[in-house]
Amino acid sequence: MNPLPTLPTCCTPLDAHWPLPFALPGTVLLSTRFNPSHLAIDDFQRSAVERPASIQRSVAKRQAEFLAGRVCARAALQQLEQLNYIPAIGEDRAPVWPAHICGSITHSTGHAAAIVARKDHWRGLGMDLENLLSAERAERLAGEILTAAELQRMAAGAPEQIALWVTLTFSVKESLFKALYPIVQQRFYFEHAEVLEWNESGHVRLRLLTDLSSEWRHGSELDAQFSVHDGQLLSLVSIKA
Repeated sequence: MNPLPTLPTCCTPLDAHWPLPFALPGTVLLSTRFNPSHLAIDDFQRSAVERPASIQRSVAKRQAEFLAGRVCARAALQQLEQLNYIPAIGEDRAPVWPAHICGSITHSTGHAAAIVARKDHWRGLGMDLENLLSAERAERLAGEILTAAELQRMAAGAPEQIALWVTLTFSVKESLFKALYPIVQQRFYFEHAEVLEWNESGHVRLRLLTDLSSEWRHGSELDAQFSVHDGQLLSLVSIKA
């Protein structure tokens, strides 16, 4: 296996620890911590990552999170099958993976991660990392993120779980979009899926509320998983081959 280029100064060494409750065979997940204030002028060159024009024009935070995510993705692809490949930004703003690979990149405050697999194992992978909402912000955003049925379930639950419930619903729907969009090539939004149930062990059940293709129709159900660490929630939707 060829050695990877030097890590950018803004990133910690890559972490291969599986952070979710249920391991997925055939996948590689790597993460890093990053600090935009440590982004050096030569960090892209040092780590051999091309800086797209849209990233060149962006602030240090956006540059650091892009760089951290791509460094994780390249290392994960090399670990999976010795590919030296950095996903470009597609016209739809999604990462462009090799044709036989599915993957997902995510980042939130100071933390980035990427997961990859071959499509003969997994058809779709969607991963999303979010800072946990405060209770006040969660109550304010609930009506924009949750369906009427989800709002009813939230109201029936414990008040102290509202922030977790809203953050989880937002994150897992982002993960669902990342996993399904490359398959169906059709955009959909928060109101087009609902969280049916979740438990504290990290399992989530989702249902589509719209037709996306002949296979993925209204009523289709999928599983997801999540974990909470250091004030951040990580969710993952995985679709088997």
